[in-house]
Amino acid sequence: MEEQFDAFYAAHFRPISVQLYAYFGAAADANDLTQEAFCRAWERWDQVRAYDDPAGWVRRVAWRLAVSRWRRARTALAHRAALAAPPTGQDGGETVDLVRALAALPPDQRRAVVLRHVADLSVAEIAADAGVPEGTVKSWLSRGRVTLRRALAETTALTTEG
Repeated sequence: MEEQFDAFYAAHFRPISVQLYAYFGAAADANDLTQEAFCRAWERWDQVRAYDDPAGWVRRVAWRLAVSRWRRARTALAHRAALAAPPTGQDGGETVDLVRALAALPPDQRRAVVLRHVADLSVAEIAADAGVPEGTVKSWLSRGRVTLRRALAETTALTTEG
């Protein structure tokens, strides 16, 4: 049983952690929350491993933990983001720009974009996870992509002008 969980953990920890990072923009928090979600899965592994999508269960738990933490620490996170130093070089700057652009999206659009393009979930899977029709997810994705495209184009224009 432990070997099976270890293999599951090894296969899914990084993708779930990256999804949380892309959504919330804090790598250390993403790792902590993903670890907590896996701890909860381990506590009830006999039940979780029987699910059709155990990784989906862990991902939902991690998302819910992240939203709860974000709600409790909204002010602290905003303060921390305001104090964050800008990137010092080109390496990684585009990632920082993308994370900032994602953070500016409305929550539903951000989650849909992250789940589609980072987690590689289908529109149907995102709709089922969010409890909304597929058309709603398509709308979130379309609007989110347009907003991201504009934000990243503006960032690129500012970078090349400066």
